[in-house]
Amino acid sequence: QVQLLESGGGLVQAGGSLRLSCKASGSVFGIGLMAWYRQAPGKQRTLVAGLSSGGTTNYADSVKGRFTVSRDNAKNTVYLQMTSLKPEDTAVYYCKVIRLSMPFWGQGTQVTVSS
Repeated sequence: QVQLLESGGGLVQAGGSLRLSCKASGSVFGIGLMAWYRQAPGKQRTLVAGLSSGGTTNYADSVKGRFTVSRDNAKNTVYLQMTSLKPEDTAVYYCKVIRLSMPFWGQGTQVTVSS
């Protein structure tokens, strides 16, 4: 099993920045993809950014140029640097990792962007 602990969410004004962190613990050997998703009230959970173990990234069109995903494999941690935040970025942000083809999710962290 993999446990994921997210941190870094909060309330920020439009145009501001936040950095989310997600630390994996437990059976971390074999973790491949690490990614961030988000879910706004009444909407489906969608991919924000993903980062493979080989360094390949992919981003939702809505966050390209504003968000950056990175990882520290030594710390088993994935980060999401968010800049130029907009009210529409308001959501619960979830960390997801894939280990040996099995997905694991964090509990989520709230990000609220005020206008």
